[in-house]
Amino acid sequence: MKFRCAGLTPESIVDGPGLRFTVWTQGCLHNCEGCHNPQTHALDGGFEADTDEVFEQVISNPLLDGVTLSGGDPFFQAKAMAQLARRIRCYEGFKLNVIAYTGFTYEELLELADDNNGYLDLLRECDYLIDGRFVLAERSLELKFRGSRNQRFIDVQRSLAEGRVVVIDDETLSLM
Repeated sequence: MKFRCAGLTPESIVDGPGLRFTVWTQGCLHNCEGCHNPQTHALDGGFEADTDEVFEQVISNPLLDGVTLSGGDPFFQAKAMAQLARRIRCYEGFKLNVIAYTGFTYEELLELADDNNGYLDLLRECDYLIDGRFVLAERSLELKFRGSRNQRFIDVQRSLAEGRVVVIDDETLSLM
């Protein structure tokens, strides 16, 4: 499946726990003041990429711990990102987790989810979600994997199973 891509980082240690492959999706309408990726906002920017080709790049590195979907906002292309995440999580060669960053809150994604946008499909394929808009007034360099204090690091699978948001605290994140 094709999607708009801003870039790919084959090895990252700052976009989640462990060694990660980061997919930078193109397109975001949140327009957060102080965003560190404003070049990813235009919905028609970046380049066309294919989820199958990205998947092949991911599985070519057996040292990876997981894949991070960032951007932009991967939920603006949720169907394509859900397809990629599903393949990654089902891959039997080695276990990989999937993290997604979004300017939406977890609750907004559930409320807005419908058959057309694929939000719930992507949530179901994520292990973790960093949610919420970046808020410049709440910026902190001390947070693990988040830019502002309002953002949460959520265990998506537990949240879906328990019907409530399950946030992973900083102490637990330090052990990941």
